[in-house]
Amino acid sequence: MNAYDFQDADTRAASTERELTELKSVGLAPEELDLRDFFTDGRSLRKTLESFDLVYVRGGNTFVLRRALLHSGADRLLQEFLADDTLVLGGYSAAAAVAGTTLRGIAGHVDDPDHVPAGYPAGPPLWDGLGLLPFAVAPHYRSDHPETEEIEHTVQYYIDHHEPFLALRDGQAIVVDDAGVRVVG
Repeated sequence: MNAYDFQDADTRAASTERELTELKSVGLAPEELDLRDFFTDGRSLRKTLESFDLVYVRGGNTFVLRRALLHSGADRLLQEFLADDTLVLGGYSAAAAVAGTTLRGIAGHVDDPDHVPAGYPAGPPLWDGLGLLPFAVAPHYRSDHPETEEIEHTVQYYIDHHEPFLALRDGQAIVVDDAGVRVVG
C-alpha cells in the first residue's frame, strides 16, 4: 500500500480496505505490510517477507513506492528472493513501473518525483527502477484510465531517449517464469 502514502490517512485507509476486500474475493488471505514500519529495521523485514509466498503491490505514486522500497530495504530483499525463486511478486501500475529499469519518463502531474510523505527520510528522487524486468514499463497505455494521457508522454520519452520499454494496457500483465518474459491479457 505504500505507493498510496502520498494520500491523507483516511483516503489511504479506505483504499487499503478496498484492496484487501478485492484480494479476499479471489480466495487470498491478504495482510497489509507497511514498509514504513521497517524504515529503521530492515532485518525484521527479511523475517517478515520470509513468511510470505506472494507480495502484491498496489498502484499509486511510483516515486513514493520506490522511496519506501529503498528506505525499508525491500528493494534488495525482493531482488534477492525473486532471484532465489522463493517469492512471487505481483501488482499493478506503480508496481509494474518500479519493477522496470528506470523511472525516468514517469514523472508528471500524477507521479511527482519530489513528493516525500510525512515520516519518510528526505532526499532526491530515485530514478532507477528495481531492474526486475529488462525494460522500463509504461502502465495505463491507451486505456480507460485518468493517467493514460500522461503515459503517452512517458512512451514518447522512452522513444526519444532510446530506452527499451513496454507499454502496458490496463488488463494486461507481464509474466516472468521459466518460459521467459511475456505479456498476457
